[in-house]
Amino acid sequence: MSKPFPSNPLLQENFAPVMGECDAPELVVVEGEVPRDLAGTLYRNGPNPMFPPLGAQHHWFLGEGMVHAIKVEDGRVSYRNRWVETEQYKAQREAGRRLIDTGFGGAPLPEAAGVKRNVANTNIVWHGGKLLAIDEGNQPVAMDGDTLETSGSWDFEGKYKGPMTAHPKFDPKTGEMLFFGYMAAGPGTPDMSYTVVDASGKVTRSDMFKAPYAAMVHDFITTDEHVIFPIFPATIDVERIMKGGPTIAWDPKTATKIGIMARDAGVDTIRWFTGDPCYVYHPMNAYTSHEGGRTRIIADMMKYDRVPLFPNADGSKVTSDVLENSADLVRWTFDLDSNSDSYAEEPLSDLGGEFPRLDERFTGLAYRHGFYASLTGVPARGRPFDTIVHTDLATGSRKTYRPGPGKFVLEPVFVPRKETAEEGDGWIVSLVYDQGRNLSDFVVLDTGDISKGPIARVELPMRVPYGFHGNWRGAA
Repeated sequence: MSKPFPSNPLLQENFAPVMGECDAPELVVVEGEVPRDLAGTLYRNGPNPMFPPLGAQHHWFLGEGMVHAIKVEDGRVSYRNRWVETEQYKAQREAGRRLIDTGFGGAPLPEAAGVKRNVANTNIVWHGGKLLAIDEGNQPVAMDGDTLETSGSWDFEGKYKGPMTAHPKFDPKTGEMLFFGYMAAGPGTPDMSYTVVDASGKVTRSDMFKAPYAAMVHDFITTDEHVIFPIFPATIDVERIMKGGPTIAWDPKTATKIGIMARDAGVDTIRWFTGDPCYVYHPMNAYTSHEGGRTRIIADMMKYDRVPLFPNADGSKVTSDVLENSADLVRWTFDLDSNSDSYAEEPLSDLGGEFPRLDERFTGLAYRHGFYASLTGVPARGRPFDTIVHTDLATGSRKTYRPGPGKFVLEPVFVPRKETAEEGDGWIVSLVYDQGRNLSDFVVLDTGDISKGPIARVELPMRVPYGFHGNWRGAA
């Protein structure tokens, strides 16, 4: 029999895992009406530890992945969730207990020595006819887009077998998927991979290069002309680890390094810019500008002063509360015609947040509308975001939706009203956790004015833990 989960803020309230898999073919629309033109599936992925930690250490990032699917069709909504059945999942399910630790640096039990670590818990994307569950340390895991049945690790027909970022970028013009992998030559190495996959799922390019130092590189940025590799001082130092220090740690003595490469150039042309120590889990978007005879890259970032959820390099200040730091929406400008290796920064909003999104038909292009989750109420442990923000970057104006006391939002995802709609014209689909009911709702907001609240609210049969990321797959 499994032992109880310990008293850890990242294992309580809506951070706590759900233990059941569920199929609910007909959900109740309790408010409004689901638009008939809204057709597709919202997939969500996040850490959902299947058993309690082995020891005292537990990190939010290391729970096994569970995918949730909310399907919308002709005004009706259904729900399904499934574990991502990785090798790690299967070994532990057979054993009936935890074999692989959920703390960074923790050793597996002897009987799991040969089991590959893969939680596949960070993002879920549809590309080339496959639903891919991803964490950033492994190959993606393929799942069926309808049943959520796991097929297994996917290596792009043998063309790429290294780690893949949980944040691939999709070119809205070509349909290509671009991604990178860090520690691509093995644990603790500064080597990074860069891979391009065409719209059908075939690898068309795969390169390796060395970053200035080994670090946790969670996300990156692309434009229609450039690729930007941001390296922040969340360092991975083998010597420090060998001495018993933290696996990933904040080291402000190390500068931020931003590598920029033209998409049609080789990795040997990467130009490195230098900035103050900071951390960005998620950029909002970037684009290449040609104005006044100069080429510039404009990159909008959710910037932290330090990396949240990880200790300092000396092991001090272990952070367990996601509210300890706030990310600010800022704009970085890189002048590619300058001889300087620095870049300019300006604030874009006085309201911080996380999980920035956009109308993805404008990924890598000049754009105007952005969306993110924020906290506008009183900070409290275990309650990260209570507001969805729609910001107009052209005017500086914004609209917000706050579902009310005791209700907390997950990442907003934009769906266009139709493919030919103007930028930002459509819906935000997201999930709201209701603490009083201990359940989650699927909500649809009209981007014309999200402050008016949901045009539809649908009760889910269970709660969806806060987790990480989700994406919309339109109906065929």
